[in-house]
Amino acid sequence: MKRTSATLFLIAHCLALALPSAHADSGPRAKARVPAKAQAPRQAAAMRPAVASHAAARSPVRHEVRDGEPEARLIEVYKLIGQADSRQALRKAENLVRDHPNFQLAQLVYGDLLSGQTRPLRTLGDVPDTTAKSAAQQLAELREESQLRLRALRERPPSGAIPSQFLALSPRSRHAIAVDASRSRLYLFENGSDGLKLVADYYISVGKLGIEKNVEGDQRTPLGVYFITSNLDPKSLKDFYGSGALPINYPNQLDLKRGKTGGGIWLHGTPSDQYSRAPLSTDGCVVIANPDLARIIKTVEIRSTPVVIAPSLKWVAPQSLKADSKQFEDALQAWHSAKSSGDVARLTSWYAPDFNTLGKTLTEWQPALQTELKQLGGRGIELKDVSYLRWTDSNDTMVVTFAELVKGAKTGRVKRQYWSRHGSQWKIFFEGTV
Repeated sequence: MKRTSATLFLIAHCLALALPSAHADSGPRAKARVPAKAQAPRQAAAMRPAVASHAAARSPVRHEVRDGEPEARLIEVYKLIGQADSRQALRKAENLVRDHPNFQLAQLVYGDLLSGQTRPLRTLGDVPDTTAKSAAQQLAELREESQLRLRALRERPPSGAIPSQFLALSPRSRHAIAVDASRSRLYLFENGSDGLKLVADYYISVGKLGIEKNVEGDQRTPLGVYFITSNLDPKSLKDFYGSGALPINYPNQLDLKRGKTGGGIWLHGTPSDQYSRAPLSTDGCVVIANPDLARIIKTVEIRSTPVVIAPSLKWVAPQSLKADSKQFEDALQAWHSAKSSGDVARLTSWYAPDFNTLGKTLTEWQPALQTELKQLGGRGIELKDVSYLRWTDSNDTMVVTFAELVKGAKTGRVKRQYWSRHGSQWKIFFEGTV
């Protein structure tokens, strides 16, 4: 690969050294330029057909796209560049853009490989200076996307580690999702008898103005612990949302307590003419390539699947969370004991002064609580299928979900509580039925 740019070579070479094999469970995405003949990357729609006709002339056959497959194939191209195998890299890049003409980052790499056959390349997306100037933002987004994909695939989570927010998950939560905004990456977990296991991860896009949503229309993605609330029928959605949408419960009770506004935050797909979007390109939703979203939609469960969205994820060994879990379990057990005792004063001592449920303060809610305790008739309660997830920023919050059953009953209500740390004590600031 004598004329290939040193930049592209080094990027790919670093990846080749870091990865023993292509990571199949990843989700690609981008905007880009194509062959050397193509004009401005900003006119992606015009460029895609050029690539499609060039490559599809050989084989118009389409195959079913498996989640993560296009990104894995792109990484394979990078590795071949790193190994100085220009012929194989070009062949595989051409096949990739033929199969996925809307994968713009792949087109950008393919265009560089074609250009590299006739002249030295200076950088990733080495287009003429006039084109580079007119399409500066688009090229910058593509380069950033490339770096984010490579970083996420080089810096893999430690084997067996999980995000620190997942203190305890009930078997009823068979899956969990964590989003690392700093890496533009979504991680999908399976919750089995041995705990959480990472089964796939994908490239994603977040808000145009970044993260930490505060008000409606701020084009930021919220941070916190959420749950998937529904699965929207793709037939009811515009093409803009791709193969489907999974809304989450933003604003959650912590968000409401903090005065945050807005709504309609979804995990959704991309338009049919885009494989993926730029890292910062949404109005606040988390956007993922359609094949990757299809895998997630087929996998997760509504209402019981938690979605953690964090600035960056802290990966820890599950056993290291036991101390934090034990401290909170003691508080939850003490609340449980107080409620089973029927002692109102003892029970209400576990609620924060700013407690609120459905617009009622603790004082306004107490009559309903007293009625509930009387109905128990001293039978006590049982907690089943308990999950608790921790969110730590300027405060320490625990999001707890459990089934509450009167002793001897077979069914009960599913409740969710939000606890906050007050000094060394945990207090409940919200309680409601799911």
